[in-house]
Amino acid sequence: MTTTLRIVHTTGYRYSGEVTDSFNAIRMAPQYSEEQLIRERTIAITPHPWSYGYIDYWGTQVTAFELHQAHDRMTVRVDTSLDVTRPAPQGSDMTIAEAAAFSDRWNEYLSCSRMVDPAPDLVERVEQIARGAATVDACGLEVGEMVHDAMTYESGSTDVTSTAARSWAAGKGVCQDLAHVMIGALRHVGIPARYVSGYIMPDRRAPLGEPVVGESHAWVQWFDGTWHGYDPTNATVPGELHVQVGVGREYADVAPLQGMFMGDASSDMFVEVEMTRLR
Repeated sequence: MTTTLRIVHTTGYRYSGEVTDSFNAIRMAPQYSEEQLIRERTIAITPHPWSYGYIDYWGTQVTAFELHQAHDRMTVRVDTSLDVTRPAPQGSDMTIAEAAAFSDRWNEYLSCSRMVDPAPDLVERVEQIARGAATVDACGLEVGEMVHDAMTYESGSTDVTSTAARSWAAGKGVCQDLAHVMIGALRHVGIPARYVSGYIMPDRRAPLGEPVVGESHAWVQWFDGTWHGYDPTNATVPGELHVQVGVGREYADVAPLQGMFMGDASSDMFVEVEMTRLR
Protein backbone atom coordinates (compact mmCIF):
# COMPACT_ATOMS: atom_id res chain seq x y z
CA MET A 1 0.00 0.00 0.00
CA THR A 2 1.24 3.48 -0.88
CA THR A 3 0.31 6.58 1.11
CA THR A 4 0.99 10.12 -0.10
CA LEU A 5 1.72 12.61 2.66
CA ARG A 6 2.58 16.27 2.96
CA ILE A 7 4.71 17.26 5.95
CA VAL A 8 5.34 20.86 6.96
CA HIS A 9 7.89 21.14 9.76
CA THR A 10 8.46 24.65 11.12
CA THR A 11 11.03 25.31 13.81
CA GLY A 12 13.52 27.91 14.94
CA TYR A 13 14.49 30.22 17.76
CA ARG A 14 13.13 33.37 19.32
CA TYR A 15 15.90 35.37 20.95
CA SER A 16 15.50 37.69 23.93
CA GLY A 17 17.50 40.31 22.04
CA GLU A 18 19.30 40.74 18.78
CA VAL A 19 22.02 38.23 17.92
CA THR A 20 24.67 39.09 15.37
CA ASP A 21 25.68 35.71 13.96
CA SER A 22 24.35 32.17 14.05
CA PHE A 23 25.56 28.87 12.64
CA ASN A 24 23.08 26.01 12.26
CA ALA A 25 22.45 22.61 10.71
CA ILE A 26 19.09 20.96 10.08
CA ARG A 27 18.18 17.30 9.55
CA MET A 28 14.49 17.67 8.73
CA ALA A 29 14.15 16.54 5.11
CA PRO A 30 12.60 13.06 4.61
CA GLN A 31 15.02 10.60 3.08
CA TYR A 32 14.76 9.52 -0.56
CA SER A 33 14.80 5.71 -0.75
CA GLU A 34 13.11 2.73 -2.36
CA GLU A 35 10.37 3.14 0.24
CA GLN A 36 10.05 6.92 0.04
CA LEU A 37 9.59 8.78 -3.23
CA ILE A 38 10.00 12.53 -2.78
CA ARG A 39 7.54 14.41 -4.99
CA GLU A 40 8.30 17.97 -3.94
CA ARG A 41 10.40 19.70 -1.28
CA THR A 42 11.10 23.30 -0.32
CA ILE A 43 13.35 24.58 2.45
CA ALA A 44 12.78 28.18 3.51
CA ILE A 45 14.99 29.88 6.11
CA THR A 46 14.35 33.38 7.49
CA PRO A 47 16.38 35.60 7.54
CA HIS A 48 17.86 34.46 4.24
CA PRO A 49 21.17 32.72 4.97
CA TRP A 50 24.24 31.48 3.19
CA SER A 51 23.69 27.70 3.04
CA TYR A 52 24.94 24.42 1.61
CA GLY A 53 23.80 20.81 1.69
CA TYR A 54 25.57 17.52 2.19
CA ILE A 55 25.04 13.89 3.21
CA ASP A 56 26.55 13.19 6.62
CA TYR A 57 28.53 10.15 7.76
CA TRP A 58 25.34 8.26 8.68
CA GLY A 59 23.63 8.95 5.36
CA THR A 60 21.32 11.76 6.47
CA GLN A 61 20.62 14.84 4.33
CA VAL A 62 21.90 17.97 6.09
CA THR A 63 21.41 21.65 5.28
CA ALA A 64 23.98 23.83 7.03
CA PHE A 65 23.58 27.61 7.07
CA GLU A 66 25.01 30.79 8.51
CA LEU A 67 23.43 34.14 9.32
CA HIS A 68 25.64 37.20 9.58
CA GLN A 69 23.13 39.94 10.23
CA ALA A 70 21.37 41.14 13.34
CA HIS A 71 18.17 39.18 14.01
CA ASP A 72 15.91 38.36 16.96
CA ARG A 73 14.17 35.36 15.38
CA MET A 74 15.26 32.56 13.08
CA THR A 75 12.72 30.32 11.32
CA VAL A 76 13.16 27.14 9.28
CA ARG A 77 10.30 25.67 7.27
CA VAL A 78 10.66 22.35 5.43
CA ASP A 79 7.67 21.42 3.24
CA THR A 80 7.78 17.93 1.73
CA SER A 81 5.31 15.85 -0.27
CA LEU A 82 6.16 12.19 -0.73
CA ASP A 83 4.86 8.69 -1.42
CA VAL A 84 5.55 6.10 1.27
CA THR A 85 5.49 2.40 0.39
CA ARG A 86 6.81 0.39 3.29
CA PRO A 87 6.21 -3.36 2.91
CA ALA A 88 6.27 -5.57 5.98
CA PRO A 89 9.77 -6.93 6.68
CA GLN A 90 10.33 -10.47 5.50
CA GLY A 91 12.24 -11.46 8.61
CA SER A 92 15.40 -13.50 8.96
CA ASP A 93 16.58 -16.69 10.60
CA MET A 94 19.87 -15.08 11.69
CA THR A 95 20.76 -16.03 15.26
CA ILE A 96 22.32 -13.69 17.80
CA ALA A 97 25.52 -15.72 17.61
CA GLU A 98 25.61 -15.25 13.83
CA ALA A 99 25.13 -11.50 14.28
CA ALA A 100 28.57 -11.42 15.89
CA ALA A 101 30.08 -11.83 12.42
CA PHE A 102 29.03 -8.20 11.74
CA SER A 103 30.65 -6.75 14.87
CA ASP A 104 33.39 -5.03 12.86
CA ARG A 105 31.11 -3.74 10.12
CA TRP A 106 28.56 -2.29 12.53
CA ASN A 107 30.79 -1.63 15.55
CA GLU A 108 29.45 1.93 15.89
CA TYR A 109 25.95 0.49 16.32
CA LEU A 110 27.16 -1.89 19.02
CA SER A 111 28.88 0.48 21.46
CA CYS A 112 26.88 1.84 24.37
CA SER A 113 27.40 5.50 25.13
CA ARG A 114 26.15 7.12 28.32
CA MET A 115 22.92 8.04 26.51
CA VAL A 116 21.92 4.45 25.70
CA ASP A 117 23.78 2.39 28.32
CA PRO A 118 21.14 0.07 29.87
CA ALA A 119 20.33 0.00 33.58
CA PRO A 120 21.43 -3.14 35.53
CA ASP A 121 17.89 -4.51 35.96
CA LEU A 122 17.20 -4.04 32.24
CA VAL A 123 20.44 -5.92 31.47
CA GLU A 124 19.15 -8.91 33.44
CA ARG A 125 15.84 -8.90 31.60
CA VAL A 126 17.30 -8.56 28.11
CA GLU A 127 19.91 -11.25 28.75
CA GLN A 128 17.11 -13.61 29.75
CA ILE A 129 15.19 -12.74 26.57
CA ALA A 130 18.29 -13.29 24.44
CA ARG A 131 18.96 -16.71 25.94
CA GLY A 132 15.48 -17.88 24.94
CA ALA A 133 15.30 -16.21 21.52
CA ALA A 134 15.87 -18.41 18.46
CA THR A 135 16.67 -15.48 16.17
CA VAL A 136 17.75 -11.85 16.18
CA ASP A 137 14.24 -10.85 15.08
CA ALA A 138 12.57 -12.82 17.87
CA CYS A 139 14.83 -11.11 20.40
CA GLY A 140 14.29 -7.67 18.90
CA LEU A 141 10.52 -7.98 18.89
CA GLU A 142 10.37 -9.25 22.46
CA VAL A 143 12.69 -6.53 23.73
CA GLY A 144 10.65 -3.87 21.91
CA GLU A 145 7.40 -5.14 23.37
CA MET A 146 8.97 -5.33 26.83
CA VAL A 147 10.13 -1.70 26.63
CA HIS A 148 6.70 -0.60 25.42
CA ASP A 149 4.93 -2.44 28.25
CA ALA A 150 7.34 -1.25 30.96
CA MET A 151 7.40 2.45 30.04
CA THR A 152 4.70 5.09 29.72
CA TYR A 153 4.81 7.77 27.04
CA GLU A 154 4.61 11.11 28.84
CA SER A 155 5.27 14.32 26.96
CA GLY A 156 7.57 16.71 28.82
CA SER A 157 8.76 14.09 31.30
CA THR A 158 12.32 14.19 29.95
CA ASP A 159 14.56 16.38 27.82
CA VAL A 160 17.24 15.76 25.18
CA THR A 161 19.88 15.20 27.90
CA SER A 162 17.97 12.35 29.59
CA THR A 163 19.76 9.01 29.54
CA ALA A 164 18.20 5.63 28.86
CA ALA A 165 19.01 4.45 32.39
CA ARG A 166 17.29 7.45 33.95
CA SER A 167 14.20 7.12 31.75
CA TRP A 168 14.00 3.39 32.41
CA ALA A 169 14.20 3.98 36.18
CA ALA A 170 11.40 6.55 35.96
CA GLY A 171 9.32 4.21 33.81
CA LYS A 172 8.36 7.00 31.45
CA GLY A 173 9.65 9.19 28.67
CA VAL A 174 9.05 10.28 25.09
CA CYS A 175 9.78 8.42 21.86
CA GLN A 176 13.46 9.42 22.01
CA ASP A 177 13.80 7.80 25.43
CA LEU A 178 12.05 4.55 24.51
CA ALA A 179 14.27 4.29 21.44
CA HIS A 180 17.42 4.86 23.51
CA VAL A 181 16.35 2.23 26.05
CA MET A 182 15.67 -0.35 23.34
CA ILE A 183 18.90 0.42 21.46
CA GLY A 184 21.04 -0.02 24.57
CA ALA A 185 19.31 -3.29 25.43
CA LEU A 186 19.86 -4.78 21.96
CA ARG A 187 23.48 -3.65 21.75
CA HIS A 188 24.19 -5.19 25.13
CA VAL A 189 23.39 -8.66 23.77
CA GLY A 190 25.36 -8.13 20.55
CA ILE A 191 22.64 -7.01 18.13
CA PRO A 192 23.55 -3.93 16.03
CA ALA A 193 20.87 -1.30 16.58
CA ARG A 194 20.46 2.26 15.37
CA TYR A 195 18.29 5.30 16.10
CA VAL A 196 15.83 6.43 13.43
CA SER A 197 14.44 9.96 13.30
CA GLY A 198 11.39 10.94 11.31
CA TYR A 199 7.70 11.68 11.51
CA ILE A 200 4.54 9.74 12.22
CA MET A 201 1.03 10.50 11.00
CA PRO A 202 -0.95 10.42 14.27
CA ASP A 203 -4.36 9.59 12.78
CA ARG A 204 -4.57 7.07 9.95
CA ARG A 205 -8.27 7.89 9.62
CA ALA A 206 -7.71 11.61 8.99
CA PRO A 207 -9.76 12.70 5.96
CA LEU A 208 -7.83 13.23 2.73
CA GLY A 209 -6.63 16.80 2.38
CA GLU A 210 -7.29 17.73 6.01
CA PRO A 211 -4.15 18.89 7.88
CA VAL A 212 -3.60 17.47 11.36
CA VAL A 213 -1.04 18.22 14.05
CA GLY A 214 1.82 15.79 13.46
CA GLU A 215 4.97 15.16 15.38
CA SER A 216 8.62 14.35 15.03
CA HIS A 217 9.17 10.76 16.00
CA ALA A 218 11.88 8.22 16.76
CA TRP A 219 12.08 4.46 16.48
CA VAL A 220 14.68 1.69 16.21
CA GLN A 221 16.21 -0.53 13.55
CA TRP A 222 18.23 -3.68 14.29
CA PHE A 223 20.37 -5.62 11.85
CA ASP A 224 19.23 -9.12 10.86
CA GLY A 225 21.01 -9.18 7.51
CA THR A 226 19.03 -6.06 6.56
CA TRP A 227 17.69 -3.30 8.79
CA HIS A 228 14.46 -4.26 10.57
CA GLY A 229 12.38 -1.45 12.11
CA TYR A 230 10.36 -1.40 15.31
CA ASP A 231 8.55 1.46 17.04
CA PRO A 232 8.59 0.81 20.81
CA THR A 233 6.43 3.84 21.56
CA ASN A 234 3.54 2.38 19.58
CA ALA A 235 4.53 -1.31 19.73
CA THR A 236 4.43 -1.63 15.97
CA VAL A 237 6.57 -2.28 12.94
CA PRO A 238 6.83 1.05 11.04
CA GLY A 239 4.49 1.25 8.08
CA GLU A 240 3.40 3.77 5.48
CA LEU A 241 2.54 6.38 8.13
CA HIS A 242 6.15 6.45 9.38
CA VAL A 243 8.41 8.79 7.41
CA GLN A 244 12.16 8.36 7.83
CA VAL A 245 14.51 11.34 7.91
CA GLY A 246 17.79 9.87 9.11
CA VAL A 247 19.65 7.33 11.20
CA GLY A 248 22.49 7.45 13.71
CA ARG A 249 23.82 5.99 16.91
CA GLU A 250 21.47 8.08 19.08
CA TYR A 251 19.45 11.29 19.06
CA ALA A 252 22.47 13.61 18.94
CA ASP A 253 23.43 12.24 15.50
CA VAL A 254 20.08 13.21 13.95
CA ALA A 255 18.77 16.17 15.96
CA PRO A 256 16.44 18.17 13.68
CA LEU A 257 18.06 21.53 14.47
CA GLN A 258 21.46 22.21 16.00
CA GLY A 259 23.43 25.40 16.17
CA MET A 260 25.07 28.23 18.03
CA PHE A 261 24.80 32.01 18.02
CA MET A 262 26.74 35.09 19.06
CA GLY A 263 25.09 37.81 21.07
CA ASP A 264 23.97 38.79 24.55
CA ALA A 265 20.63 36.99 24.47
CA SER A 266 18.84 33.79 25.44
CA SER A 267 16.96 31.58 23.01
CA ASP A 268 13.56 29.90 23.03
CA MET A 269 12.99 27.09 20.54
CA PHE A 270 9.62 26.55 18.84
CA VAL A 271 8.42 23.54 16.84
CA GLU A 272 5.31 22.85 14.74
CA VAL A 273 4.62 19.83 12.54
CA GLU A 274 1.61 19.65 10.25
CA MET A 275 0.81 16.50 8.28
CA THR A 276 -1.76 15.92 5.55
CA ARG A 277 -2.78 12.66 3.95
CA LEU A 278 -3.09 13.34 0.23
CA ARG A 279 -3.77 9.78 -0.95
